[in-house]
Amino acid sequence: MPPFPAAGRVYLVGAGPGDPELLTLRAVRLLQQAEVIVYDHLVSSAVLEFVSPAAERIYAGKRRNEHTMRQEQINALLIKLATEGKQVVRLKGGDPFIFGRGGEELQALAAHGVAFEVVPGVTAASGVASYAGIPLTHRDYAQSCLFVTGHLKDGTAGLDWPNLVRPHQTVVIYMGLGGLPEICRQMMAHGAAPTRPIAVVQDGSIATQKVVTGTLADMPERVAQAGLKSPCLTIIGEVVKLHHSLAWFKPLLLHTVR
Repeated sequence: MPPFPAAGRVYLVGAGPGDPELLTLRAVRLLQQAEVIVYDHLVSSAVLEFVSPAAERIYAGKRRNEHTMRQEQINALLIKLATEGKQVVRLKGGDPFIFGRGGEELQALAAHGVAFEVVPGVTAASGVASYAGIPLTHRDYAQSCLFVTGHLKDGTAGLDWPNLVRPHQTVVIYMGLGGLPEICRQMMAHGAAPTRPIAVVQDGSIATQKVVTGTLADMPERVAQAGLKSPCLTIIGEVVKLHHSLAWFKPLLLHTVR
């Protein structure tokens, strides 16, 4: 990797879904050489092991209704560090451009003339689905795939329900655990069969991964019985049927509810 520039710079880096083996080579090199790491709640402890012991670590995590820093504070922090001449890695779970607010942060940096670079990561949809043995597309089941967020900027979940219930597609919902009963209810109300398969995956790609499968009609009860907690990813569509035959990943504490 070429030497860092003399002026400060922010590297927006995707940490992937949790398994450190899924980090890109570029991400690992930056973690080992950066002066400051600003990281989120969804970044796994195993990924942080690549960070240089000399680097300053700043936690800027966000959980549901619990923010260590507001987004505006994070933006201001990144600008401050870079203008001080620091080489900063802004580390985000998954891919920073897929429901990671990476675009918002880069807009703030660009407005202040701060140099930046983007290092993509494996997004949760593809990484978690792969570790759960659920192909997002399949010629027999799904010819398209939609990524949606379970809550919007204003805190609502006013999704495009008629589009989400179309057949022959897979719907992946990020951050949808809290609204799962309403998601299932709305999809059935807009024409999806109560028997449409659905999976909820907790801690995808790491040793504590749990996979719960069911249908739109019974999934809220199954998830409650399993005691799933965030972070979770929801996958809806006929491809979920393939989980039980294609689930190759055997974590230390695997619990698959059938």
